[in-house]
Amino acid sequence: MNEITMLLNADKYILNALSEDISSEDVTTNAVMPVYQKGQVDLICKEDGILAGIGVFKRVFTILDKNTKFDIACKDGEEIKKGQTLGTVTGDIRVLLSGERTALNYLQRMCGIATYTNSIVKLLDGSHTTLLDTRKTTPNMRIFEKYAVKVGGGSNHRYNLSDGVLLKDNHIGAAGSVANAVKMAKEYAPFVRKIEVETETLDMVREAVEAGADIIMFDNMTYDTMREAIRIIDGRAETECSGNVTRENIAALIDLGVDYISSGALTHSAPILDLSLKNLHAI
Repeated sequence: MNEITMLLNADKYILNALSEDISSEDVTTNAVMPVYQKGQVDLICKEDGILAGIGVFKRVFTILDKNTKFDIACKDGEEIKKGQTLGTVTGDIRVLLSGERTALNYLQRMCGIATYTNSIVKLLDGSHTTLLDTRKTTPNMRIFEKYAVKVGGGSNHRYNLSDGVLLKDNHIGAAGSVANAVKMAKEYAPFVRKIEVETETLDMVREAVEAGADIIMFDNMTYDTMREAIRIIDGRAETECSGNVTRENIAALIDLGVDYISSGALTHSAPILDLSLKNLHAI
């Protein structure tokens, strides 16, 4: 997920968010600013973190008024510091007021995810393990949240259900067995698709590797069980560790040597990064 792809698909979601916040009019703004007045406001960082989503932030305002201008000194992926003025937004004061909350909601959420992701990526530094996100995203926010993971230094797992084959416990239950699920997936899915199997026991690992799975996920296994699973696989498939992985416990998994560690916490548990628009004034 790169910025161009994200922004090409962003407008419909941003419009929905603006419509949620302005169902008919911004009563407060229209009361205090009934006519056009050019103004400027500062974007201020209130805690240390990683910037992500500045393009979405800008797009909120330009959807409301294409003439809105920006002087932003930072780029996505850069470290930002508490007290730093990141730049200014200039335009119709009515637009600056009405778009403020939606723009900040996106920016704070995306910066928070990038910051949290980056803190875990640093823990994996020096290993060959890749940090992945999951589909545990906020409805209608996936495109923004997965982009923020990338900005923070993580990688994206499949984007949605159309993006890859991941045979989870209920798929295996529906198919009758791991082997049958893999066989059916190989027959149905295009040959360019990798087939991943979620396993919970060593017997499932053995069945998955013998069936020809490309990636075998260890779901909520103990450390020792995963170690044995890697021995069983013996390089015949890529490996992924998953299940309640957070910044607090990931260090214990690093020396396993799995190819991937996936964490839903990157998107569902990252706190926002505190930013604000301040010092609005007419010019």
